Amino acid sequence: MKPIDKPIEKDRFIGLEWLRFLLGCYVMLYHTAHAYPQIQSIRGLNELTSLGFFATSAFFVLSGFLLAHVYVRGGQLRDSAKTFWAKRFFNLYPIHIVALVSSILVISLMQWLSIAPEGPTASVRFVVYDTNELLGQTHPELFRHYMNNAQLAFNSLLQLSMLQAWNPYFLTFNAPLWSLSTLFFFYVLFPYCAPKLMNARRTWLWLAVIWLVYLLPPIWVIWQHLYGAPYTGLLQRVPIFRVPEFFGGILGYALFRRARLNHKVLTLWQRRALGGFILACFAIAAALFTHGPKYWYFLLHNGLLLPSQIALIYLCALARTPQNQWVRDWSPRLGAASLSIFALHVPLFNLARTLEQFFRGNPRACFSDWGECIAAAGDVHLSLSGYAAYMALTIFLCLLFQERFVTRVRQNLVAQFLQQDRQKAGFTLRAAADRSGAAGTAARRQSEGRGA
Repeated sequence: MKPIDKPIEKDRFIGLEWLRFLLGCYVMLYHTAHAYPQIQSIRGLNELTSLGFFATSAFFVLSGFLLAHVYVRGGQLRDSAKTFWAKRFFNLYPIHIVALVSSILVISLMQWLSIAPEGPTASVRFVVYDTNELLGQTHPELFRHYMNNAQLAFNSLLQLSMLQAWNPYFLTFNAPLWSLSTLFFFYVLFPYCAPKLMNARRTWLWLAVIWLVYLLPPIWVIWQHLYGAPYTGLLQRVPIFRVPEFFGGILGYALFRRARLNHKVLTLWQRRALGGFILACFAIAAALFTHGPKYWYFLLHNGLLLPSQIALIYLCALARTPQNQWVRDWSPRLGAASLSIFALHVPLFNLARTLEQFFRGNPRACFSDWGECIAAAGDVHLSLSGYAAYMALTIFLCLLFQERFVTRVRQNLVAQFLQQDRQKAGFTLRAAADRSGAAGTAARRQSEGRGA
């Protein structure tokens, strides 16, 4: 009889592939829709597009779930820690460095053209201090800042080393890249913590403990009325405060795998109830975040929605493989492109917005009167058709970037570095076997000599 855990280990989780692609698209919508008054005027749409942190947190939970599925076998890590870190780094850093460089190039273009409203303030030095104070909404100009040379050099070093998430005061160059920095910190912890969490006997208890630990920092910040910097940034992105989401995903997979091994399947009504719970949490969170007191942001952002995010991953993992071949083929491709969408959508949006304003203005005037040309571009209002084209083009370019660049770079790096290690390991094992065989032959000859 075939072992029951074999199909579990080979499961592709098509539902999760589509989920991570849709999470990437939601984050793209969250960061860009505010530039279109036509969208914001639609009743209820502002609330529905306000929970970018829900998508990011769900993505962190999803990462823990999938990594546990792929890399933990029989309660142990499938690869060595060094091999695991190398594979994750080879996948993450090419995306990060291209997104960083492209952001700097686009910001430089915006600064040179100086098309209103974003162009005149565009600069690689420009940052906004993170705050949840009401003053940040009524007087945002008070929190705008241009980095000096020392700050620029220090934050450039943080970006190049993927440590930018550890700056709690402000985000630099390409704001969403903090999520890649946080992810890599999770990867560092994974070889040490994932096997222990997967082997934990009281999984539900560990989930409750992690949830409680996750809620403690925001409760303390609210109790102390610390809504400004650096506390907003600390809770928003510093990796050590976001680890419970990643650990929650690992424990969620432990529950999922155990249920599969014990042939426990959720009934249709249980799935509907779980889906209703997720939708209710999202709707209530959107209402509280957009219309409630400011302390709700910290609670919703850091912990209160974790059960619904784990439930979302669990429910999507239950989705069956569809019969449609097109869906089966495109699921892993779009899922793999999600991280590139996270990283590249902001520079691509800034580029698309700048180019739309420039070409819909009066580009011919640029040959005779540059000032008139730029002024005409600044008077252009962004169109919904341009926004739709931007979103479609971003998905296409990120898919192309992932398959034609990131995948090939990762494969080349793996072939160059990890296969050499495997060859060395294989040579060491063969040498040890040869030495063992030679020692055994010598011992037999010595024994035969004594017998003679």
